[in-house]
Amino acid sequence: MRILDLAFKDLSQMLRDKRSLLFIVAMPIIFTLFMGFAYRGSTQSDEETDDRIPLALVDPQPDSRLNKMFFTRLESSDSIKVVVMNEDEAMDAFRKGEVAGVLVIPNGFSEQVEAGKEAQLQLIAEASSSAGQSIYQLLRVQISQLMSEVDVARISADVQSNPDEFVPSIELAWSKWDENSKLSLVRVEQAVVEETESEDWTGGNPYNQASPGILVQFAIFGLITSAQILVQERKTRTLQRLMTTAMKPWEIVAGHMLAMFALTFLQTVMLVVFGQLALKVNYLREPLGTLFVSVALGLWVASMGLLIGVIAKGDEQVILYSMIAMFLFSAMGGTWFPLEAAGGAFAAIGKAMPSAYAMNGYQNMLIRGLGLESVWMSVGILALYALGFFGLAVWRFRKMDV
Repeated sequence: MRILDLAFKDLSQMLRDKRSLLFIVAMPIIFTLFMGFAYRGSTQSDEETDDRIPLALVDPQPDSRLNKMFFTRLESSDSIKVVVMNEDEAMDAFRKGEVAGVLVIPNGFSEQVEAGKEAQLQLIAEASSSAGQSIYQLLRVQISQLMSEVDVARISADVQSNPDEFVPSIELAWSKWDENSKLSLVRVEQAVVEETESEDWTGGNPYNQASPGILVQFAIFGLITSAQILVQERKTRTLQRLMTTAMKPWEIVAGHMLAMFALTFLQTVMLVVFGQLALKVNYLREPLGTLFVSVALGLWVASMGLLIGVIAKGDEQVILYSMIAMFLFSAMGGTWFPLEAAGGAFAAIGKAMPSAYAMNGYQNMLIRGLGLESVWMSVGILALYALGFFGLAVWRFRKMDV
């Protein structure tokens, strides 16, 4: 009960400050609208760029007959941009997001296929992504066409009982690849391109990025208000008097954290409702998923605010530490732009940020259309971050000179 009394005291103190209400309510809404317009503009400008899907090709024998024929056909595609690499370069580019997939042609592929033996091409791509599915469909058509030509040439050589006829027959089959086959391939490519273009990275609504991004960013920014409570208590010696009461240190810490969590969670609920009603961001498609991610986000932010409160020695330090936290976690955690667009080391580091897990949890539901099961990892990682920050805050509180 004493924990609740302390939490209510903190909340009433924070909500009496009109400047705090401005940052808690008005500023997030204004920034959400602004960022939504910015994302809409960037989505429109992206349409002018090369929209072919980048595919890394690993071919240890590029001069082999079938390898060369297959590469020529891939290069003629209007939907795939072929980039020849060795295997290490290709896998590194795939991990960095520079290519959407890697196609590995094994050693002896051409000779094995011509001899009638089974030979496997290896495609490495994200099966759940639209780019990965598109690459699979495009390659399936082209590989089937190539294998059909080989079968025709082999049958022709067998009918004539002359193995020497295989090479002229496959070259003839290649040259007689009729217009109907070309048109069929073009139709497949056009369907894939239309499907890829219709699914922009915001899921059709730029606020699917802007709304959760600003939600996470201003949840962190709200630490300024909540962390200042501990600083003010030290200045007015309220904290010292609390330490002499029957309240145990962990109860004081828990009471302050509860108030910080309540403030963050209330702000999150407000922005979720605003996004759902005004911006058509479908948070309620998975209401439990949205709730769990929001609670985990609130716990992480509250524990980090508690740590800032016990470390900072004055209001200036509270503002400094909170601003550093906001810019660090916002910029690197994907709240301003999707980490997939960054690539490289920046994206790799950013994906480890707690803010990135919060964004991933929301966007799994909003953009990727996934269900409740898709948020469990995000919720779990955020809970671990919250536990870590809380442990540091309690440890620092016990050593704090009050």
